[in-house]
Amino acid sequence: MISRGCEKIIGLCYIGMFEKREVAKAAHPARSWMQFWGRFALMREASLRVSEIKEETMQGVATAGLVRKIKSVSLAAIFTAGLAWPAGAQSVADLAKLSGPDRMQKLIDGAKKEGTLTLYTSQTPEDVAVIISTFEQKYGVKVRLWRGSSEDILQRSVVENRAKRFEADVYETNGPEMEALARENLLQPIESPVFADLIPEAVAPKNWIGTRLNIITGAINTNLVKKEDAPKSYEDLKDPKWKGKLGIEAGDADWFATVVTAMGEEKGLQLFKDIVAKNGISIRKGHTLLANLVTSGEIPVSLTVYLYKANQFKTKGAPIDSFVLPPAVGRVNGVGVAAQSPHPHAAILFFDFLLSDSQKILAEREFFPTNKKYLQLPEGLNLKLVDSALMLDQGKKWDKLYQDIVLRQSR
Repeated sequence: MISRGCEKIIGLCYIGMFEKREVAKAAHPARSWMQFWGRFALMREASLRVSEIKEETMQGVATAGLVRKIKSVSLAAIFTAGLAWPAGAQSVADLAKLSGPDRMQKLIDGAKKEGTLTLYTSQTPEDVAVIISTFEQKYGVKVRLWRGSSEDILQRSVVENRAKRFEADVYETNGPEMEALARENLLQPIESPVFADLIPEAVAPKNWIGTRLNIITGAINTNLVKKEDAPKSYEDLKDPKWKGKLGIEAGDADWFATVVTAMGEEKGLQLFKDIVAKNGISIRKGHTLLANLVTSGEIPVSLTVYLYKANQFKTKGAPIDSFVLPPAVGRVNGVGVAAQSPHPHAAILFFDFLLSDSQKILAEREFFPTNKKYLQLPEGLNLKLVDSALMLDQGKKWDKLYQDIVLRQSR
């Protein structure tokens, strides 16, 4: 299997070659590649060359050599296989507004004929595995999984779309990345009766729908810090007793923006400068990793872990407990159907499943689902949700501030 790093290289090469081909076609409309090669020869060439790439990659060929191999593959050969839509088949746009009492049965019948779907998600493997297994058992439709960070999902999806490779059927990841996919016109808005059971914030985005709330809170190792001694406010973090004990996640610029804005931008930025200057903050990539480091005692106090993960570990007997520094920040994670879904019935069926049956599974696994039947927020929680659209618009500003104030100055 080609490594993730190589996949990115391949994707970038696809983009570059695709854009060059489009420029050439604009300059010489008559020189269409379909006039020069037959479909069978192209697909055979692609198959042989990609197989060579995979084989040589597994044997440790240098990246530069791999790029040269990729550039030699006929671009048309790669694209041809995914462009044709079966005659008479329904697209996801055709099914998006499907309604009526037989809606679900039509989706089930169509999904079983399609037989499979591909899900791109950033959800943790152990959690998404339960959801997929339940769906497959209920409907007999296989789910092919590709998992990565929310940033990886966005990057891969944009690369594939520009290269006219339509593999994903459903996307499930963080709100800002879902919003970015929508703005790239990669999502098909879906109408579904399950929306009536969701909180208003979940259906607000329109092109994608919220599946769960990732609530970001602090966490302590209870062997090293007593619950009653945990910080009560961000001002408390300036106390010298926390020197060398604090941790934070490297990608939480949206959390940082939400907290600082709630404090008042000038005051909030200065406060974090003071905290970092006085006590330092250890940087880690990955909220699950950070929660594990709290349980191990390597990081006694984390400012940003997912509440559901802290609760999962605590339920299993790990020495971890959460604490809230107001305001608690919540991210809306969402689901969307790919605008070019190759398995549209299965895609919409799985979309509905994530917003209905799966919501109970999420609740049982300590998540905070957006279905009103199962959402139970901690009593008295002052929750402020990240504005996904605003973060997408102002992301560069807050990424830079988070880098300059927290990440680069921390120790």
